[in-house]
Amino acid sequence: MQYVRTKFGSIQNRFIRFGWLALLAVSCTVAGVASAAPLQAQWSFRLLPGDAQLQAHPGLDAWRPAQVPGSVHTDLQAAGVIGDPYVGAAEAGLQWIGLGDWEYRARFDVEATTLKRRHAELRFDGLDTFAEVSLNGAPLLRADNAHRTWRARVDGRLKATGNELRIVFRSPIRTLLPQVQAMPHKIAGNYPSPYGDEPKDAMVGNFVRKPAYHFGWDWGPRYVTAGVWRAVQLSSWDDNRITDLAVRTDTLDEAHAALTVLLQVEQGDAASNASVAVDVLDPDGKRVQRIERQLMLRPGSNDLQLPVTIEQPRRWWPVGQGAQDRYTVQARVEGGRSDEQQARLRTGLRTVELRRENDAQGGQGFSFVINGVPVFAKGANVIPFDAFPARVTRERLRRDLQAARDANMNMLRNWGGGYYEDDAFFDIADELGLLVWQDFMFGGGMQPGYDPAFRASVVAEARDNVRRLRHHPSIVLWCGNNEEETAWKDWGHGKDLTAADPVFAAKVWQGYVDLFGTDLRAVVAEEGLGVPYWSSSPSNDLDAKANDSTRGDKHYWQVWGNPALPVTAYLRETPRFMSEYGLQAWPQQSTIDAFATGQEQQIDGPVIQAHQKFMAGKGNERLLHYIQMEYGTPRSFADFVYLSRVMQAEGIALAALHHRASRPYTMGSLYWQLNDVWPGASWSSVDYYGHWKALHFHARRFFADVAVAALRDEGVTRVSLLNDGRSALQAQLRIRVLDVDGRQLHQQQQAVTLAAQAATEVARLSDAALLQGADPRRSLAMFELLQDDTVIAERVVYFAAAKDQPLAAGQVASALVAQGDHYLLRLRSPSLARALWIDFGNVDARVEDNAFDLLPASPRDVVVRSRADLSTLRAALRLQTLGDTLHSTLAPPQDVPTPRTR
Repeated sequence: MQYVRTKFGSIQNRFIRFGWLALLAVSCTVAGVASAAPLQAQWSFRLLPGDAQLQAHPGLDAWRPAQVPGSVHTDLQAAGVIGDPYVGAAEAGLQWIGLGDWEYRARFDVEATTLKRRHAELRFDGLDTFAEVSLNGAPLLRADNAHRTWRARVDGRLKATGNELRIVFRSPIRTLLPQVQAMPHKIAGNYPSPYGDEPKDAMVGNFVRKPAYHFGWDWGPRYVTAGVWRAVQLSSWDDNRITDLAVRTDTLDEAHAALTVLLQVEQGDAASNASVAVDVLDPDGKRVQRIERQLMLRPGSNDLQLPVTIEQPRRWWPVGQGAQDRYTVQARVEGGRSDEQQARLRTGLRTVELRRENDAQGGQGFSFVINGVPVFAKGANVIPFDAFPARVTRERLRRDLQAARDANMNMLRNWGGGYYEDDAFFDIADELGLLVWQDFMFGGGMQPGYDPAFRASVVAEARDNVRRLRHHPSIVLWCGNNEEETAWKDWGHGKDLTAADPVFAAKVWQGYVDLFGTDLRAVVAEEGLGVPYWSSSPSNDLDAKANDSTRGDKHYWQVWGNPALPVTAYLRETPRFMSEYGLQAWPQQSTIDAFATGQEQQIDGPVIQAHQKFMAGKGNERLLHYIQMEYGTPRSFADFVYLSRVMQAEGIALAALHHRASRPYTMGSLYWQLNDVWPGASWSSVDYYGHWKALHFHARRFFADVAVAALRDEGVTRVSLLNDGRSALQAQLRIRVLDVDGRQLHQQQQAVTLAAQAATEVARLSDAALLQGADPRRSLAMFELLQDDTVIAERVVYFAAAKDQPLAAGQVASALVAQGDHYLLRLRSPSLARALWIDFGNVDARVEDNAFDLLPASPRDVVVRSRADLSTLRAALRLQTLGDTLHSTLAPPQDVPTPRTR
């Protein structure tokens, strides 16, 4: 995602030599093989002696305890050298860390059984980034890619006691900056540093295989990290070991599955006979097949293919379409006594197709077909869960992925500016039935694909990660990058470079085509077990136009970005698959309190601006622009925060419902974004601490399998009934027009059929037909879908902006009572209460519904779950509505600047 487009000339007509040779290292990951144990060591770190940063930070060349996995920033915080990087406006004062060279040391002993084995290996799952590794005083390997797994054989180099592993991490800025500065024309970067640690016209991020967001983005801080960010593991074996296990689906339907188990065994220096056994267990743990083979293993790598058939297979389905059944495959080289000779993985059986059928209008569809069934993709984009990824726990991943499923999402896009997620992310996605669109880790701008060493490093990285993750049924697409093709074609990057140096511009573009059109496509074809590849997002897979509404996937930022169109413009943009769109909002008050004191909470204050990354801290001006269009000017910072969430939720609801109502022309709606990397303003619907914004509660309604899309634009309301289920539904559609005091003006009702997996348009109604002369400011239309007199879906349409409606303050009455293992919040109002928000401040309480309109004479009960007692909850309860916020609206106070015209 990128809105403020930056470009810095062109690119020089020579290579930046990127890759470092690995000594004794081979990049290879074993999916599902429990063969190695985390290195049990005492870790410490220091600023490398002689580093220039010691002048301003003396004493940091002394060894201090370190945590591995971790990062230098978190280790410095744990040592008390720096404060919390997320609190206050700490970011500017911590940029020196990314300019330093850091050294990590591990001291460890080795068990006698390990020493007796013929072979041993150290595996580094994440070295960030330019790393020089030595063992017991001798060089071991050099790494240059944080996304790769690095392996080094240590046969005969380990001791029983007193082993010492040292890793020097070089600053990526200082390592690459001299070469980048020497370029007469520089490739376009992403977000220039505002802190002076790196020149704005010589950004190094595009030249280093490190998570791009570490250099800053418009939703997160700039913390250029270093360290051992994933586990270090030590393994040992004698004659042979299993190095890879995978299952390829050859044919699959409801009656029969034909599979091939792919097994890779590494044999030592001499050939030998071996017995290989493979067991297949069904989702209940019952063995359904066993395969045994007697083989002659040659020295080196041995690739085995073992056919498997399953009758009446239990297929894996995305949520809403069926069960998430998974099979277990276990392999063993018989006679082996070490874990290296066993492998196990859990996988789901499913087929996936990216269907792109031409239509009569000259366009081309874009839909995901799972097990032969087209699935409308409902969901959001995922960014990294923390600036320091080693802090992300399995529990935190589950919290946010469960929130996605609870909001009726069935797809997440893992965005390309972060890192390849831990296996735990995909295990949980498999379990929850969430489809994953997986980007390769390229976040924007342009890459030096013209450099053979860079390309070789990326290919090795891709092979590592595709092999590591390919057994997960949730992964249904590998995508080359985020926004690089559209940046070149649409933002001026290619045009500017061509004007400066046309020969080199052609070379740069050819490097792009080679890397993303050929290299990564080949890796996915070879290793991806049939999952499709897409070269960029947005794109039409290297066709002429990159960001097209009639073909391929679309990123739409004319709302929110430039030219900042009103949210109703969403209703006039109908893509084939909307993979990015969004509106920003601030999180709830307790999250803001975690990083800013009450005195610091001013809309243009330095701490608030430090946590507002859009437009380099000026993003609140854009927020005010959107708030004022619909809701007027907020009177305080608290009202501004509340209105930002209301605006975000109501605007995204328009877009998502429009996308769903456009099915089958449109087959996906992924808003930007699900989660946060830190506490602050962003486009997320779930904040850093897991609190749902209003948008997430709305998403649960607008992504529901059955929903009403009543969408008003230019005086006409288009009504479509949405059914993602695999069976048709019979129901009643009731349309009621009410005034704000609850008086019913008129009503109509009709029988309707909701076709299966379809959007069924049932009406287009003018304002005149609905209002029949009633005051539009005092009126609303309620569209309800009923079965057996029970409302199963509803949607409210208003005829005037909220700022023009007569919304009263202080109308909602509430009563909180204990009921069994939970509490019940009973709510009622004598007049329309729009955008009701229930809040318990800093008291930990979870409400099962929120951010809804409370109609007069329509009381509502909301379940509240909390460990707090009743009196504490009653004291903490706060209710806020648009009436409370907009009542007696005043002129802008001095701490709320008037937004500039754009």
